[in-house]
This record gives sequence, structure tokens and C-alpha cells, in this order.
Amino acid sequence: MPDPTDHTPDSALARLAPTMALTGQQQALKAEVMAFCRAHRADDHALFIIEGDAGTGKSLLLNSLFTAIQDAARGRDAHDPLHGSRNWLLVNHPEMIKLYRNISETQPCLRKKDFERPTTFINQMHDRDGRADIVLVDEAHLLLTRSDPYNRFRQDNQLAEIIRHAHVVVIIFDAYQVLKFKSLWNDATLARLVAGYPVVTRRLDQQFRVHAHADVMAWIHALRDGRLLPLPAPQPFDFRIFDDAQAMYEAIRQHNARYGLCRMLATYDYPYTLNGQDHFITEGRFHLRWDRAMPQARLPWAERPDTIDEVGSVYTIQGFDLNYAGVILGPSVTYDPAADRIVIDPSRYEDRAAFTGRDGVDNPQVVMERIILNSINVLMTRGVRGLYIHASNPQLHTRLAALWKARALAPVGADACPDQTQMS
Repeated sequence: MPDPTDHTPDSALARLAPTMALTGQQQALKAEVMAFCRAHRADDHALFIIEGDAGTGKSLLLNSLFTAIQDAARGRDAHDPLHGSRNWLLVNHPEMIKLYRNISETQPCLRKKDFERPTTFINQMHDRDGRADIVLVDEAHLLLTRSDPYNRFRQDNQLAEIIRHAHVVVIIFDAYQVLKFKSLWNDATLARLVAGYPVVTRRLDQQFRVHAHADVMAWIHALRDGRLLPLPAPQPFDFRIFDDAQAMYEAIRQHNARYGLCRMLATYDYPYTLNGQDHFITEGRFHLRWDRAMPQARLPWAERPDTIDEVGSVYTIQGFDLNYAGVILGPSVTYDPAADRIVIDPSRYEDRAAFTGRDGVDNPQVVMERIILNSINVLMTRGVRGLYIHASNPQLHTRLAALWKARALAPVGADACPDQTQMS
């Protein structure tokens, strides 16, 4: 577990910069992928899959890896198999691509044009019948698995098209971050795509983002499967249940003034439309605007100082670190007292676009519930120093309050934070 007293850089750019030191596991994996790329550059197709939960350093590894590949491609060693290679890093998340392009300004071997959206890359390669040598894909769980003319993707599967237009493909994948039917993956789908090609799969398992004891991650992982465990004992990681969303927001603002990168987040259970108007989340005396789409902004949402006055969604925060995250579990997240389990109500989920493209999917109700639980997993794994939670549903609200009270009455360990034994 990382030392929570470490002074982690307080910007997404610094945390993802290729100059950040890698762990021994990351360094070994980076060397393995570099060797794989050199060995298979001239092959018809080859695929390297890097799996890992949110916060295990996948994007940092990928950016460090891509920088090394481009350094070799544009370097002077003509005997290096990567010399002169044409390579791209693809990322589907509009906020993340801003970050990658901003980082490229600090590295002489990188160009902004090296970073592209998957659909743009596929369409450009299709139009010119082109082929890349090496393509790296961050957040490959966001790739489309069916045609989507609205987003200008007219083929059947984005990963299949990327593989078709590259010799070597390296992807980052986390099944617990799939957020749409149009991006629905399973092992069988992937196996069909890569049948007959050299394929290597590796997994990162060390948690870097959430500076907490293992029981905090165990609690979050249980919740993403619908189970509620007793709350972790007080520890340096600041984990609290809040009765009042406004009080939670005030605590987040205080931490933001001290540390920066502290934001409010919510499940997509509150109306929002792209009509140029402001939309608000109201929970009791809490009333704050949803995040606003600003594609022209140079900084991503999590980095902009003004967004302390907004509530972020899964689409603006996925892939980013925060110091403190205040998460509102909205009306779709309910509770069954008899089973003592989280119950997901997809009819209350406002992101209806996430549920389009259900044709041919077995058990769509189960998949809808999984998508919402995945979105909760994304929101709850953002905080480096702390995670605060407020539940909208009355029964879940009551159950979480009971868990909080039970923790407050339990013996306090020597490493507890003094302010965590008080009722929020």
C-alpha cells in the first residue's frame, strides 16, 4: 500500500507524466511490452492486453511506454526495430485526450497528433487504406462493440478495426469500467477477435490511487457487486458517510482550499441534456449544477478550478485522480433490507444513452444493473486521500447511517484520524 503521507503531485498532468517513477512491477511490464512490440512489429497482427482495476497505474504505464516507443521511433538508432515506426496512442475519453496532449508539450519525442480518438483514427486509416505499426489504446473498455453512426463509426467493432489497421496493438482494459451497451465486452468476444494472433495478457494489481488500507478497497469492491460490508475502521484515509449532502460539499470545499483537486460527483440519476442550459442536482438543502461540457477548454474538468462549483459525472471524471471525492449515490441506487443488499433500479438512471444497443444481448436487465454498478465503481475509486458518500434513497441512507454509527461505537485504533470518530 502506498504511504498516505507521501506528497502526491496535485495535478493530473504531473501524476500521468512519463517522468513519474514506475514500480518494479510496472518497469518489468514496460520492458516486456517493449520487447513484444520489437518482436512483432513486422507481424500481420499481435495483441498485448494489460488488465487492472481503477487506480492500479495503467494509464501512467501506458504513457511511459508510449513515450519510450516514440523516443525509439524518432531516435538515431537505425538498428532498433522500432526506428521509423508509425505509432499512435488512442483514447476515447475527451477529457483524457486533453491531458495526454498537454503532457506531449513537455516531451520532445511526442507530438499532439500522436494522440487521437479511436473513431478518428479508424476513419482516417480506412480512407487512406493506411496501417500503423503500433497502436496503444487507453480505456479500451470504452471502445464500441457495434456500429454507431451518430459517433461516425459505421463498422462493427472498434477493436477489430484498430487491429486491422495496425501490426501491434496494446490495450488497457478493465471490465468493471464498461459504461454502455455499445461498449459491452466479454472474454468470448475478445477471444474471437484475436484468434490466431500472438496474444499476451498481463494484470496490474497494486493499488496506487486510493491511499488506504486493503479493507477500504474490499468495501468498494463489495459494493460494486451489490454487497454492503461493515465500514472499515478509521485510518489515515478519510472515509465517511454523510447524512447531509450540503455538509459533504462544504467539507469537500474546505479540502479543496487546502489540497486542490477535490470535487463533488454523482451517479447519473439527475436530469441532464445537451441543450446549452444549466442542469442542477438537488438533495435536501444541497443544490449544485451538473458539470458543463466545455470541449474548447484546455484543461480537463477535474483540473479546472471553477468546477468546485459543479458536480462531476462518470464521463468527466473517469481516468482522473482526485484528492477527495464526495459521491452522491442517486435514486437508482436502492436497498433491500431483507437481503441486506444494494438493489439497482435502472428506470431511475438518467443516462438512457447507456442503454441503447441492447439488441442481441442476453439478460439486458442484468447488464443495465452491471453498467450502473460499474459507474459507481468509477466514482468511488477517484479519491487519493478520502472518499465521502451520501445516499439519496431513504432505505440505503438509513442503512449506511447504521453502518457509520456501528463504526463510531467500535474501538478506535491507534492510527485513526481524530475527526473521523465524529458523526458527519
